[in-house]
Amino acid sequence: MHIFLFCHNTKFTTANNYKQIYFIFLFRKNQALQNKIIIFISNILNISAIKNSPWIFFLFKQEWITMITEHTNTLIVGGGQAGLAMSEHLNNNKVDHIILERHRIVERWRTSRWDSLVANGPSWHDRFPSMEFSDVEPNAFAHKDSVVTYFENFAKKIKAPVRSNVDVEEVVKLPRGDGFKVTTSDGMFEAKNVVAATGPFQEPIIPTLIPKDSGIKQIHSQSYRNPEQLSNGAVLVVGAGSSGSQIAAELLQSGKEVYLSIGPHDRPPRRYRDRDNVWWLGVLGKWEAKTPSANTEHVTIAVSGYDGGKTIDFRKFAQQGMKLLGLTKEFKNGHLYFADDLKQNIVNGDRNYLSLLDEADDYVKKNELNFPEEPEARIFDPDPECVTYPILELDLIESNIQTIIWATGYKQNFKWLQVNAFDDKGNPLHNNGVSAEEGIYFLGLPWLSMRGSSFIWGVWKDAKYLAEHIAKKKIDSVQVK
Repeated sequence: MHIFLFCHNTKFTTANNYKQIYFIFLFRKNQALQNKIIIFISNILNISAIKNSPWIFFLFKQEWITMITEHTNTLIVGGGQAGLAMSEHLNNNKVDHIILERHRIVERWRTSRWDSLVANGPSWHDRFPSMEFSDVEPNAFAHKDSVVTYFENFAKKIKAPVRSNVDVEEVVKLPRGDGFKVTTSDGMFEAKNVVAATGPFQEPIIPTLIPKDSGIKQIHSQSYRNPEQLSNGAVLVVGAGSSGSQIAAELLQSGKEVYLSIGPHDRPPRRYRDRDNVWWLGVLGKWEAKTPSANTEHVTIAVSGYDGGKTIDFRKFAQQGMKLLGLTKEFKNGHLYFADDLKQNIVNGDRNYLSLLDEADDYVKKNELNFPEEPEARIFDPDPECVTYPILELDLIESNIQTIIWATGYKQNFKWLQVNAFDDKGNPLHNNGVSAEEGIYFLGLPWLSMRGSSFIWGVWKDAKYLAEHIAKKKIDSVQVK
C-alpha cells in the first residue's frame, strides 16, 4: 500500500478547529483496508462540510492501484552495480531519477553465485573509485557476501532511490515523442530517459545438446552452490572460463572425479613481477581497448581469485587428477563427443599468457622500473596424458558422470524494452551506451565502451559518461524553453 500526504489550502471543520490538508490515498489489492481507512477518515473529519471539495480523492480501480502516473527525468532499470553507479553520477549532476529493481539490489551476487565465489580481481581494483571495501584488504579477493555488503553500504551512502520488488513489464515511447511510458508491477511511470542497467548476466545459456530425459542432472553454473549439492558420481564441467575453472577446481579439491571441457580461452597470469594482472592490463592499456581482437569476441578468460588467487594452469589440474577434454560437440546414444582441439586450445592459452609477460617485461624496461624478475613464470609442466592422447568420446554411464555443469555464459533479454534500439538480431544499437533511440541508454554490457565496461570500476566510468550526457541534454532543453 502507498499513502501520500500533501498539504494544501483546503479548509474543513473538525472539533471546531481549522486544518489544511490534502489527501490522496492509493491502495493496491486490499479492499478491506480501503474500507477501514475510509471509515477512519469519516470519523475524524466532518465529511459533510467538505463533500463538495475537489481536494480529497479516494481513487480506486477494482482492487488495483489507480493508474496515477509517476514522473521522473530518468528511470534506471536494474539495481545492481550498473544501476547504483548510474545513480551516483545522476546525483552528482542533480538529475532526478528512480531505480526499479525486480528483486533486491545486487540480487545476482546474493542468489546466483556459488557459496565460495570471490571476485576475480583484488579489492583495490574491483570496486567503485568513490568507495573502498571496509572489510577486505586491498590485495585480497572479496567474498561474494562482502561484495553484497559493499553495495548495500554504497546505496545507503549515496541515498540511492531504489524501489525493490518492482518488475518492469514494458517500456514504450510516448505518443508525443518526448519520453517513455513505463509499465511496471507497481504502477505507471513516465520518464524522459530510461537506462537499461540489467547487466550482462540475464538469461543462462544451457545448450540443448543432451535431452532433459537422459537421466543426467544438468545445471547451469548460476545454479551451482557447493560440492555437497551434487549427487555421488563424476562431474563434467563444460566451459573453462573464470566460472568453469573455479567450480572444477573446487569439485576436485572436494574429492569429486572431475572432467573439464576446455574451449578457446585467454589465460593471463594472476600475478607477474609482484603486480596483479589487473594492474598490468591497466598500465598496458588493455582495459581501455575499444573492440576485441579479431575472432576473440567469444573467447573466455580463465582467471580467478579462488584459493587466494593463483594463475589457472590446466596442466596442473590434470596432474591433480582432473580429466581434460576438448570442446563439447555432440551427444548420441548415451555418448558425448569432443573436438580434437584440446592441445591447440591450451597452446593458444599459453601464447596469450606469454604475450602478456613479454609486454610486461618491455614496460618494465622502458620505464626503468625496479621490479623483481620472474623467469620461472615462463616454465610450463609437460603435457599430461589426456592432452597428448585426448579423449574424444565418453560413455556417460561407463564414466559414471551423474552431473553436468554448463559454465557456458549468458544471453541478453530486452523484451521489455519496446523501442527502436536494436538490430535484426536483438542486439542493442548504441555508441558508448547512448542508444540509437534518443533517451534510451545501455549500461553494464561487455565492451559497451571498452574491454573493462562490464567490470565494477568500468561500469562506474561508463555511468559517469552517460550521466553527463543526460545532464547536458536536460540543461539544453531548459535553455531552449
